[in-house]
Amino acid sequence: MDFASGTTWGFLYVASEWIIRLVMLVVIPFRRSPEAAKGWLLLVFFMPWAGLVLYLVIGRPKYPQWRVDRFLQLPTFLVPTRHRLQHSLQPFRPDANTLPTAILLVQNLGHFLPLNQNSVELLPNYDESVDRLVADIDQARHSVHLLYYIFADDGVGTKVIAALQRASLRGVTCRVLIDALGSRKWSRSVEQKLTAAGAQVRWALPVSFLRRKSARADLRNHRKIAVIDGRTAYTGSQNLVDSDFKPGITYEELVVRVTGPVALQLQAVFVADWFLETEEVLETTDLFPDPVGAGHTPAQVLPSGPDYPASNVASLIVALVHSAQQRVVITTPYFIPDDALLQALDTAVRRGVEVRLVVSHVADQLLVCLAQKSYYQQLLDMGVHVHLYRDKLLHAKHLSIDDTVCVIGSSNIDIRSFVLNAEVTLVVYDKGVTTELHSQQERYFAASDKLSSTQWKARSLTTKVCENMARLLSPLL
Repeated sequence: MDFASGTTWGFLYVASEWIIRLVMLVVIPFRRSPEAAKGWLLLVFFMPWAGLVLYLVIGRPKYPQWRVDRFLQLPTFLVPTRHRLQHSLQPFRPDANTLPTAILLVQNLGHFLPLNQNSVELLPNYDESVDRLVADIDQARHSVHLLYYIFADDGVGTKVIAALQRASLRGVTCRVLIDALGSRKWSRSVEQKLTAAGAQVRWALPVSFLRRKSARADLRNHRKIAVIDGRTAYTGSQNLVDSDFKPGITYEELVVRVTGPVALQLQAVFVADWFLETEEVLETTDLFPDPVGAGHTPAQVLPSGPDYPASNVASLIVALVHSAQQRVVITTPYFIPDDALLQALDTAVRRGVEVRLVVSHVADQLLVCLAQKSYYQQLLDMGVHVHLYRDKLLHAKHLSIDDTVCVIGSSNIDIRSFVLNAEVTLVVYDKGVTTELHSQQERYFAASDKLSSTQWKARSLTTKVCENMARLLSPLL
């Protein structure tokens, strides 16, 4: 190659980079939120070709058209179920103390009505929650449905598989839906054992370059749901894996066990996800029996993800924070908020609301941890109390507002959970359950180190630079 030819190619390469920058400067803000657009534009301006390729692969938080078309079919067979839930029991009628606007927001975002006559039990003990699930599976008569991000071939997984095998031998239909990437480490052995146990196994959002309908690697099903006979259900933060499955880290979780009509809403979420992966319609009386009251707690389910209105969990949390009168407590392992949530927290503190954030001192994702830490000083300056939970990785994900509302589920407070992951959230409107959650939160406070502004400012310049660089990339995490 002579000098002139080399100069020409160099000019073309530089010109192509500037064309990419200018085109993406127009395209990205149309397709992403302002927060996400900043991160993508930063990447594109520094590394145009790499940024372009990455954006084409994962830049738009949308499922492929074939999956969108399947999702649009869901109302056809879920409407009868919703109708039965709406009219079989006395509907929940909120008073002024139960945030009626939040209830309507959840209903409009997730399409599930608030249902009364539920029993809600919090299970903070890791092993006990697994044992309770196994015990309920052992009482199953018709169906067991499990949907988990991680289903491992270890002590916990083996215990659940054994229970499924016993259920199958009794004639119970067992279906298991597992995220393809979340459980990839154990996928072959888990599928073999579940199949041998008599369960029907499907993989959620499988990724393969050879599959025509391959899912994107960054769009995952992060839900944790178990439903037994349409009567009893579990959700929360805990996967079906040993608490110490990562070397040197022990996870602490919070699971909620519900009985009553709201269990059918969790059943509907499972049935919808099963259909999206298999095109098999599960609509039988055994799966959706007439609801039976089991208590006095009103609750409703909010599914979220790329299929639903953008950032619907984030919208709920922001609305609840704005409605708080006395106290807000947020517990999450990953905290990368958007501008709307930061503004809501700042406004709440200025209104005299006590705002506390509980995050884990122990980290399992370095880049996310650095990005999260970049927000601590801003929060402290607002007047938010920041608690770093010691010893274990506190993986629980919940929120309490005053003494009346609590939100428990699989969603973190980060852009990934708000935009990219399929999540599920249980919203409970009950003073007794909220008081019980407050007890757990007080235990977290006692086992945490409370950050002070002076202490946090004393960290090294290198640390601050690393945190701020990670924050710039947070829309891509």
